[in-house]
Amino acid sequence: MAATAAGSRSPLRNFFDGADGEGLVTNGTENSVTKLAVENAVIVFGRRGCCMCHVVKMLLLGLGVNPAVCEVDEEKEKAVLNELSGINGERDGIQFPAIFVGGKLFGGLDRVMSTHISGELVPILKDAGALWL
Repeated sequence: MAATAAGSRSPLRNFFDGADGEGLVTNGTENSVTKLAVENAVIVFGRRGCCMCHVVKMLLLGLGVNPAVCEVDEEKEKAVLNELSGINGERDGIQFPAIFVGGKLFGGLDRVMSTHISGELVPILKDAGALWL
């Protein structure tokens, strides 16, 4: 059963954990949270098992976007939030779920929902290369 549990983990989760199991949260290296945020058209960072992350993911999937999802363990949360906040120079207020679109912090669940309701989300996703139609 342990092999099944380990085999069911997402590739991003394995990448984030690192080979040594200690986790990789570093600035300026190729194994960084920043690299994940910048290299994916849309990525959702959130706590493991967070229902709000699930809502964001399902909304984006419903629009035709296949977002990368990086679940963060509680003990790594502070370090990840610190690194994510440095991407756009945000020093206060970044919380999970944190959605990055086109390599930039887009916001949280409230921003995703409000732009979706107003009809602005799809054009933003198209501009980021997450949607083609």
